[in-house]
Amino acid sequence: MIDLASVKAALRSQWIETPSWAYGNSGTRFKVFAQPGVARTPYEKLEDAAQVHKFTGVAPSVALHIPWDRVDDYEHLAKHAVHLGVQIGAINPNTFQEPEYRLGSVCNPDPAVRRKATDHLLECVEIAHATGSSILSLWFADGTNYPGQDDIGARQDRLAEALRETYAALGDGVRMLIEYKFFEPAFYSMDLPDWGTSLTHCLALGEQAQVLVDTGHHAPGTNIEFLVAVLLRAGRLGGFHFNSRFYADDDLMVGAADPYQLFRIMHEIVAADVLRPDSGVAFMLDQCHNIEPKVQAEIRSVMNVQEATAKALLVDQAALGAAQAAGDVLGANAVLVDAFSTDVRPLLAEVRAEMGLDPDPIGAYQRSGYYANAVATRVGGQAAGWGA
Repeated sequence: MIDLASVKAALRSQWIETPSWAYGNSGTRFKVFAQPGVARTPYEKLEDAAQVHKFTGVAPSVALHIPWDRVDDYEHLAKHAVHLGVQIGAINPNTFQEPEYRLGSVCNPDPAVRRKATDHLLECVEIAHATGSSILSLWFADGTNYPGQDDIGARQDRLAEALRETYAALGDGVRMLIEYKFFEPAFYSMDLPDWGTSLTHCLALGEQAQVLVDTGHHAPGTNIEFLVAVLLRAGRLGGFHFNSRFYADDDLMVGAADPYQLFRIMHEIVAADVLRPDSGVAFMLDQCHNIEPKVQAEIRSVMNVQEATAKALLVDQAALGAAQAAGDVLGANAVLVDAFSTDVRPLLAEVRAEMGLDPDPIGAYQRSGYYANAVATRVGGQAAGWGA
């Protein structure tokens, strides 16, 4: 029997972090299509993110990417976030855009380059302290393109050394989440290609090091909910970077390509009782909105996660357990399919109304006039984003 009051309470308390880089211009290797009204500064990115929280009620934190979001006074930036009704979330170092990182950052064969990269990680730890962030989120583009290009084992040693030094600087209350990616930009070997490699480094570091699962960073056919369950069992699932993929690391809106996969992942989360914001599992979006409007796309993405979560909360766990114990293969599967097939939009509209929000976040945002005002006032200067 589903306790609807508990389902609603869980949905009201959900916490989905949005990324600052989603509010800037982005694109492919071939072209960035600039949009009018795009944020020009980290302060304006926070303003955009605050709109997502305003209309969804469940996106109260914003991840930063350094140096894209570098400012002179991080304490002031954090106070500005609070003034807007949000807070600073994970701090993400950038170790993939400097010319020196052509052969890698912390795994580079040149000690001077490794020192530069590690110093940047340490800088980001200090930024986490200054902003009150509790997460340092690490992803490295390091790897090789050709057999024999570098010593694979030595690169792991260099990676471990940089991680140890950074971990030692974390202090209390800050976790290190280590992300992985099976290919790109390196194509022969990535230095952190999979969750097993990430977990191995986390286990060597200590309890404050956990694995970050980016849903777009897996080979086709990977059973992501399986590895989520294994990491939960080990107590080492630190969080997610949610997005969607059709082919590789497409960074499309979460739930756009395979909503059933997102539901299956959230089912494991709900079954393990780690949906709560205090559970230690961070739910973060990592998306680039190349052609769709930025703020509206983030609102839609948050709604997609909410819908998958609501369906996962509606799984009849008692019926599922009974079918599994009885070896009822089709019956057990039907319990999941029935929950996934439920139209949860009326339920979420109810929850939003009970939270004092408009039941239609997209419509409410469109009617607010925020975007038209941004286009009219964000004139001059350089829009946030990159290249091409």
